[in-house]
Amino acid sequence: MESLLDVRGLHAQYGPTQVLHGIDFAVEAGGITTILGANGAGKTTLLRAVCGMVRRRGEVTLRGTRIDTLATESIVRLGVAHVPDGRGTFTGLSVEDNLRLGACTRKDRDAVAADFERMYTYFPRLKERRKQQAGLLSGGEQQMLAVSRALMLRPALLLLDEPSFGLAPLVVQELFEIFREINVSDGVSMLLVEQNAALALKLARQAYLLETGRVVIAGSAESIRDDASVRRSYLGY
Repeated sequence: MESLLDVRGLHAQYGPTQVLHGIDFAVEAGGITTILGANGAGKTTLLRAVCGMVRRRGEVTLRGTRIDTLATESIVRLGVAHVPDGRGTFTGLSVEDNLRLGACTRKDRDAVAADFERMYTYFPRLKERRKQQAGLLSGGEQQMLAVSRALMLRPALLLLDEPSFGLAPLVVQELFEIFREINVSDGVSMLLVEQNAALALKLARQAYLLETGRVVIAGSAESIRDDASVRRSYLGY
């Protein structure tokens, strides 16, 4: 299948500290790719590097167009939405205002209005709380809002950083079922960083395992999920 995002020789660093060391990976158009690894492996930095939020070098292409020289706001306008770890909602604003900010680069007002309703269909609890301040939502509701705000961009690629972190198991299950629905129904490709390896491998089609900023295993999510030695050695289950 054709790649939507193609990354070759990606290096990234914070000041003098090198975090990523020549990483290669891809996200298929319409597919879900997961990045796995222990804390400190470089997973969050990888997402930030795709968005241009850290110092980086290497080749990053989106739909065949180089984006590694672009600023973050230009990458967003090309259809890359990022849901960071820790939710990242504007806590002093209402649910509706958060969603409106997600669509601030769009000019198609009628479609934006329709997308509000689409988000409320995916996440009915947000509709019930649409006038409520985001900071007063539960952790699960804030994560739903962060995802919805990113989707209001109408992205081609959704970057998800630890979406299950700190959430109750039933909320996580609901959230990942919605991810699958968004992927299938809307054709949104996803690059998922997730500490819960079993959950991520169940959702994704392709997987890459990082260790100290390098890819040590790459392949189909199914093959990695079914390899008991990989699970024991690297994934801890």
